[in-house]
Amino acid sequence: MNTDLSPVVAATTQWLLRSYPATGGLLGVSLAEAQARQAVTVATWLRYPTGADAALLAMIGPGGSGRLDWLVGADASFHLRTDEAWRSWVDEVATSWAACLLSSPALAEEAVSQLSGCEHAAGLAFEFPRLLAPDAHDRRAASLLRHPDLMEPVAALHRTSLVERLSPEWSAAA
Repeated sequence: MNTDLSPVVAATTQWLLRSYPATGGLLGVSLAEAQARQAVTVATWLRYPTGADAALLAMIGPGGSGRLDWLVGADASFHLRTDEAWRSWVDEVATSWAACLLSSPALAEEAVSQLSGCEHAAGLAFEFPRLLAPDAHDRRAASLLRHPDLMEPVAALHRTSLVERLSPEWSAAA
């Protein structure tokens, strides 16, 4: 049973970085990638919390980036190129949830606190400092990724399901 979520995390992170590019040269790209990867990891672990969930994802596939690409106005011709096959591993819901986490510190805190019940985090001492406590360099590098207005179209796609997943208290507040 394949329970490896890394292809989905990598592809979804790549999609976020290509859609909302980093600033500040190579250091900025690295800092933005760390933030995006942490947000996507948290979102993916919440979306597929068990090995069985991950195995089902491996069998049916995550769905790809088609609707997300349309939403941000990306050129659809890349789907015809073989060097863009990674886009088939993008998970729309995980992308939307990651967008929510990147643009809302309160949601990010709550999401990370929920990971203790996730099989993928079992036995790990995990921290997500770039997601939860970005410094000035992190914020500058990922200014597009963390901009609530720019992220809103993607975040809005599945924010309700994230809020419902986190807790009844969040659902009532939203």
